[in-house]
Amino acid sequence: MKVNIAESWHKHLEKEFSKSYFEVLVDFVKAAYRHHPVYPPAKEIFRAFELCSFEETRVVILGQDPYHGPGQAHGLCFSVRDGIPIPPSLANIFSEIHSELGVAVPETGNLERWAKQGVLLLNATLTVQARKPGSHQKRGWEEFTDAVIRTIVQNKEHVVFLLWGAYAQQKEMLIDSQKHLILKSPHPSPYSANRGFFGNQHFKKTNAYLKAHHLTAVQW
Repeated sequence: MKVNIAESWHKHLEKEFSKSYFEVLVDFVKAAYRHHPVYPPAKEIFRAFELCSFEETRVVILGQDPYHGPGQAHGLCFSVRDGIPIPPSLANIFSEIHSELGVAVPETGNLERWAKQGVLLLNATLTVQARKPGSHQKRGWEEFTDAVIRTIVQNKEHVVFLLWGAYAQQKEMLIDSQKHLILKSPHPSPYSANRGFFGNQHFKKTNAYLKAHHLTAVQW
């Protein structure tokens, strides 16, 4: 099956596209888009992979679901389009970056600028029905995105994985900590940010690790 994903990723993931779970997933997603409002727009499901090539990936941030409100999701976890109000979790992320690095809080929540620097903004589930968080979980997306993580772990070195919250931290078992850096903390949600996300120093630690391995730091 030909999947509209960036070529740099396609050659590493093409075996997944012929597996039975992925065939079932494609049928489910196509039907969902026909019968309900679903986010992100179909052409942006794999947007994270278009902006961040396999070769350039040096940081992975793991989310859970796309935003389920109109106009928000555009294929990058935590990110929203220009002109959309910055969601609370992302506001807390920006606050932590400002605290750590002194970077001014941006006016837009569009994180394409991170993706273009090699930050893969990966949701575990790549689609969601409008106003129904979690509605496309356990349909096959998690198996696919787990395969993405394994591919990175096995074929690259010195990638930083940012695991915020219990859901993301379940993916730790997929990551070889001898080859890569794993940074964990509570989720940036307003419900948990004060329990250890604030002050986690993840953005400073990420750049220190990248520099130590002669990789370019991220301009957060």
